[in-house]
Amino acid sequence: MKLLQTLTLHSTYEEIERVEQLLNSLQDELGFDDEFYARLMLAVSEAATNGILHGNKLDASKTVEIKAFTDNGKLIFESTDQGEGFEPEDAPDPLAEENLLKTSGRGIFLMKEYADEVSYSEGGTRLTLIFNLPD
Repeated sequence: MKLLQTLTLHSTYEEIERVEQLLNSLQDELGFDDEFYARLMLAVSEAATNGILHGNKLDASKTVEIKAFTDNGKLIFESTDQGEGFEPEDAPDPLAEENLLKTSGRGIFLMKEYADEVSYSEGGTRLTLIFNLPD
């Protein structure tokens, strides 16, 4: 696995905008198209948001670290927060009738839709998103 970049975000909403710089740089380096970029933007922004908001609870003294790797035709993002962790299977189902009209709570679902693989480790404080790079 080859580390491409590391982005450290303070736990404020404004920091989420920095994900775009990371993805722009990766697009320049790896040459993927705008459609793939859009998938990455949605999933990686959601990962950053979840770490900042739910993991670190907007505590600006805590950080979310996002690392981007390549490995055998895959682009891998690891997002690690400094929160207490969580059990992904305990997250409410956004497709359940009682949740359909809620304005939040779709992040895990969306990441699973847009990434090829999603996994959690370290008690839910580390999220790994894997994307198959387009040919």
